[in-house]
Amino acid sequence: MVLERASLRITPGREDEFETAFAQARLVIAAAKGFVSATLSKGVESPSTFLLLVEWETLEDHTEGFRGSPAFDEWRGLIGHLFDGAPDVEHFAQVAAVTRPADAG
Repeated sequence: MVLERASLRITPGREDEFETAFAQARLVIAAAKGFVSATLSKGVESPSTFLLLVEWETLEDHTEGFRGSPAFDEWRGLIGHLFDGAPDVEHFAQVAAVTRPADAG
């Protein structure tokens, strides 16, 4: 499993438009081979910055499969025009996980 971290700067004043467009774009990425899950979070201190975390089965599912497909062009067509600069993207392999115990208050 590989975690993609994308920091997306959105043109100030267009955050609501981005969130609406992402609701459509998420359907495109969710259909990609190797897609596992995704979350989108909005910056508290910087509301024009969004954090997109996408789990992929393999790095290649993202970098070659999705990015090299017509679906990527559709994805970027839905949300790319709202970016304020290029996304900052990195990939991570999990080395540890911590969850809250069921009996924790």
